[in-house]
Amino acid sequence: MKSVLVRLEEYLPRASGAEKGALKLLLDSPETAVNCSIQQLANKSFTSASTVIRLCRKMGFDGYKEFQKALLCEVAVRKDTRGEETREIEREDGLENIVQKVTYRNIQSLENTCKLMDLNTLSNCVNLINSADSLLLFGMGASLLVARDVYLKFTRVNKTCYFCDDWHMQLLHAKNSTPKDVALAISYSGVTEEVVRCAKEAKSNKTPVIAITRFEASILAKLADYNLYVATTEVFSRIGAMSSRISQFNVVDILYSAYVNQNYDECVPRIVKTRFAREGEDTT
Repeated sequence: MKSVLVRLEEYLPRASGAEKGALKLLLDSPETAVNCSIQQLANKSFTSASTVIRLCRKMGFDGYKEFQKALLCEVAVRKDTRGEETREIEREDGLENIVQKVTYRNIQSLENTCKLMDLNTLSNCVNLINSADSLLLFGMGASLLVARDVYLKFTRVNKTCYFCDDWHMQLLHAKNSTPKDVALAISYSGVTEEVVRCAKEAKSNKTPVIAITRFEASILAKLADYNLYVATTEVFSRIGAMSSRISQFNVVDILYSAYVNQNYDECVPRIVKTRFAREGEDTT
């Protein structure tokens, strides 16, 4: 699935005068625009059908029908997301309500994140990691736990990784990065200062940057070469990173599994070799 609204937001500063009318309508009222025919959209945005078609093609779609179908999916995801924000834990909730709310939100986050997964982007990310000399990992707070999981997984299959709990060491890794490396920047908000700083340093060294971040046009999302999006299922008044963290782990699992699949003959024996022996098990 192609990320329509994010692409439109990123393209807006470069859009022509004729295109900006359509872009404004699509970004301000996607729920209304998505139900319009191409001629209706052109009339409502004071532009032409040919301009709308050109805009769709610039966004990577063959035509308006493919564009409209992708936008319908995204609108549905965002509608589910807004509904989730009303399911915050409240003072009067009993244990049964807490179990149901937390579980439901985690399930919805995983399902919506699955809908946002762009297979072409995923393939490009796997190829980048496969060809890179090393994988540089950046994350803070709850996202640091996700970065640590990436480190453990890829180290197990002998992929060189650089990871550290200390942000200053992460920054050093970013400053010493090369175009032969690949940086994986993890931040749900997409605005975490330390992660953005590391991504900028890596980018300045022409190091490709992959971001795992929420489905919004954040600083990190705009900076990255490739974005693996998680659904925006948590507001910033959240009691802690929960569904977003689980979705980030899920994206990592997908990325790692795809990498192992691409390098199956090399990775599987290493996974077997590095399996932690159970107590008393003979490993000779």
